[in-house]
Amino acid sequence: MAAGDRVAYLGFNHPLALELLFACARLGAIFVPLNWRLAPPEHREILRDCSPKVLFAGAELRSHADELGAGIETVGTDAVELPAGPGAALPAARPSAPVLLVYTSGATGRPKGVLLTQQALSWNARNSIVAHDLTSADHVLTVLPMFHVGGLNIHTTPALAAGARVTLHARFDAAATLRAINADHPTLLLVVPQVSLAMTNHPAWGSTDLSSLRLVTTGSSIIPAAVIRAWHERGIPVTQVYGLTESAPVAICLRREDARRKAGSCGKPVVHCEARILDEAGREAAPGEIGEILLRGPNLFREYWGDPDATKASFLDGWLRTGDLGHQDGEGFFYVDDRKKDVVISGGENIRPAELENVLAESEAILEAAVVGCPDERWGEVPVAFVVVKPGSVLTRAHVLALFDGRVARFKHPRDVVFLDRLPRNAMGKVLKQELRTRSR
Repeated sequence: MAAGDRVAYLGFNHPLALELLFACARLGAIFVPLNWRLAPPEHREILRDCSPKVLFAGAELRSHADELGAGIETVGTDAVELPAGPGAALPAARPSAPVLLVYTSGATGRPKGVLLTQQALSWNARNSIVAHDLTSADHVLTVLPMFHVGGLNIHTTPALAAGARVTLHARFDAAATLRAINADHPTLLLVVPQVSLAMTNHPAWGSTDLSSLRLVTTGSSIIPAAVIRAWHERGIPVTQVYGLTESAPVAICLRREDARRKAGSCGKPVVHCEARILDEAGREAAPGEIGEILLRGPNLFREYWGDPDATKASFLDGWLRTGDLGHQDGEGFFYVDDRKKDVVISGGENIRPAELENVLAESEAILEAAVVGCPDERWGEVPVAFVVVKPGSVLTRAHVLALFDGRVARFKHPRDVVFLDRLPRNAMGKVLKQELRTRSR
């Protein structure tokens, strides 16, 4: 294994994932955690893109990994035995060395590899430690998947940097999480809206002792008021984190002392990250005025893997253009209002409409189609397909939904199909997706 080599991991949350991350950091290699919810064709595309030297596969996903082929050495995690020593003979990699490659959803229909350096993760840890008042006395319960920077870097790696205790759950299960809170007494928990709803709607919610939790952190999308209210009614403050894979992700955070009076806000920029809002003319937005959120700091990513043009386009004078719309109040607290990009965030997972539209375009019975995110009480958003059938063809809702079977992960499948005579477009021919969102309500 040499500096710059990619090391992929396909498995549920496991201590080995963290060991591999730190081993890569020591070697100067790059850790690539794979979203185990993806379908084999999606994994093959990612593996072709980053060409890992080895793929570590959890026992529960070994058969899936073996299907991928691609000439990559596959190692079962049950056969891995990492050295116990600190590796003092190895030279330490430089802070500027890349260490984490996370594939996220963009708006182009192709996965984008976000490359984060060691110093980005280090500054992110500092940001989280200060924002969450993390100390060695804390106990973090991690139930979100660590193939996302949220599950990996909002609480988990910062907790290790602070000397705190971390308990990993392989996968989220509402009953198991509530039992763990009762039995293990964690102090910090990270949830996304649908995870919170699964917990608060569970029969054991009312009888679970939550008193050990000094705060619950949430994020990944605009947070429904009901999600926050359920915790506040039990006396647990809910803070929010705003950020992207490109920001490692901790960029803006609502602190514990502001959780109730500023409920719904994602807070203020963290100690080592700057944020601003620009209007459509590129001017600083006034309080209450909606514009695009931009970020700057040492926690930002280095590049999109193999895509210098996309990397360059994502920055404006050294500031990362997030594509998210937001505003600040008179006290400087940030609020996220919408997304400029079309990416659908459903249950904390990013779904690329273009990817689903590409599947629909391959059907000989479909004239044109568009996919948009529509509000959903459980998942926050779900993708809905709007379809125009070719004259003379017959197509049902079931036929359209079946097009996605085996092509993309189940969580990406449209939850509904709306048939139209034509798609609404502007004078330039662009589909008016906001109009489609309105029609779906």
